[in-house]
Amino acid sequence: MTTQTHQSEITELVDRFFRALDAREFTPGWADGFLTADARMKTPLGTAEGAAAVRATEEALGRYDRTQHLASGVLADPDEGTDGAAGTARASWNALMVHVHHDATLFQVGGVFEAELTRTGDGWRFARMAVRAVWTQGRPPAGVAQTPARQPSAPQVG
Repeated sequence: MTTQTHQSEITELVDRFFRALDAREFTPGWADGFLTADARMKTPLGTAEGAAAVRATEEALGRYDRTQHLASGVLADPDEGTDGAAGTARASWNALMVHVHHDATLFQVGGVFEAELTRTGDGWRFARMAVRAVWTQGRPPAGVAQTPARQPSAPQVG
């Protein structure tokens, strides 16, 4: 496989993941197509691993009536061996996340995602993912502080 193929597959995974979040069709096993079994996710609400990360994602989205997540600028850096096969990769992308509260008010976030991915027999999966809010507008959910306009440090996966 080429670096361009890996880039394309990882970009598609990001797009499908965001689309799944907004569709909210959280049937049992929905996350298997996106996350490794031991995935770790770090958000402003906290850090969770494995099945707890899936539940935390579902609960976070349940705070809202609707959401829309948009990704842009996905940059992937696969670790290719001498045979061109990649087993792991790092990726980052910008995101605009729009959350509609049940009272129809908005909470918007502009952020940066950082991820570590593992290539499985079924394709790329997120092993680690962290999101850092760069800016926010509107009323955040309970338990999340308003983000200052600028933050000097980059997100750290892990």
